[in-house]
Amino acid sequence: MLSVIVPIYNEEKYIAKCIDSILKQDYPKNDLEIILVDGMSEDRTREIAAEYIATYPFIRMIENTHRIAPWAMNLGIKEAKGDVIMRLDAHATYEKNYFSALVKALKLYDADNVGAVCRTDVLNKTPKTLAIREILSNKLGVGNSTFRTGITKAQKVETVPFGCWKRSVFDKYGMYDVRLVRNQDIELNKRIIRGGGKIVIIPDTFCTYLARETYKKLAKNNYGNGKWNILTVYYTKELRSLSIRHFVPLLFVLSFTIPTIVGLIWWPAFCISVLALSVYLLVMGGVSAKLAISKKLNFFYLLTSFIVLHVSYGCGSLMGLLKLPFNNK
Repeated sequence: MLSVIVPIYNEEKYIAKCIDSILKQDYPKNDLEIILVDGMSEDRTREIAAEYIATYPFIRMIENTHRIAPWAMNLGIKEAKGDVIMRLDAHATYEKNYFSALVKALKLYDADNVGAVCRTDVLNKTPKTLAIREILSNKLGVGNSTFRTGITKAQKVETVPFGCWKRSVFDKYGMYDVRLVRNQDIELNKRIIRGGGKIVIIPDTFCTYLARETYKKLAKNNYGNGKWNILTVYYTKELRSLSIRHFVPLLFVLSFTIPTIVGLIWWPAFCISVLALSVYLLVMGGVSAKLAISKKLNFFYLLTSFIVLHVSYGCGSLMGLLKLPFNNK
C-alpha cells in the first residue's frame, strides 16, 4: 500500500495538472491512496479538488488548520494506511512511472528515502519565464543540487525532493519539525543521514516542478528560502541541517554590504564593494551571454533573473540573521 501525501494551499493554477499526472501513474490503484492536506485554501483549490474526490475513491482531503507544510505532512502520515509514504508537491507534475520506480528502488537499494531528478518548467512560456526556468536549473543558480542538475546513475545523496519513505522511518528518526516553514524536507533527510540512514536518487524517472513566473514571486520565494536557512539552523541548533551551498548567497550579499557600511567611515572601503559587484556582474554577464547564445534566450532576462535570485536569497539570509536577537518564538 502506497500513501501519497500532497500538502496544498491556494493551488488553483496547479492542482488539476498535479492530480492529472497522479491519475496517469502506472501504480495499481487498489494499492494507492492520495491524501490532499489543505491549509485552508482561499481560492478555488478545494472546489477543483472536490471534483476529483467525487470521481476517484482513492483520493481524499483532510484539513490543516496550521497551514504550513510540516504540519500537513505529519497530519497526513498519521492518517495514512500505507506501508510506504510519499510526499508530492502540487506545484509539480510526475512521470507515469514515478510512483512505481520510487517504491521499487526503496526496496532495491534498501534505502530510507528515495527520490528522482526534479526538472524545472513554467506554465506560460515567454522570454522572461524561459530565462527564469533556465537559471533555476543552472549550477550558478541552484548550486550543486544533484536533484536539479541531473544524474546518470543511482547514487547516495544528502536530500531529494518529493521522495518516499518506509513508514518505519518516521518511528526511527521522528516526524517533520513543525517549527520549520521552509527546509523541512532537507532537515528531515539530514536527520536520517546523521542517524545512519541512506537516501538515494535514481535516474529511472523524474518530476517537473512548475516555477514562479515573475521576478516579484521569484524574489519573494527565495527571500523566504534565505531567511529560513538561518532560522532552520537556529531552531534545530544543528548547522549540519543544511549544506554550504545554502549560505553562499549570504556571503555574496555581505561582500558588498559590509564594505559599503564601512565606507561611510573610511571611503576606500567602497572600492571593495565596487570590485565585488563588478566581478559578479562580469561573471554573471559572461554566463548569461553564453546561455543566451547556446539556448537562444534573452540575455537581459537571464542576467536579471540571476541577480534577482542571488540578491533576494542573500538578503533573506541577512535579515534572518539580523532578526535573531528579537526572535522569541
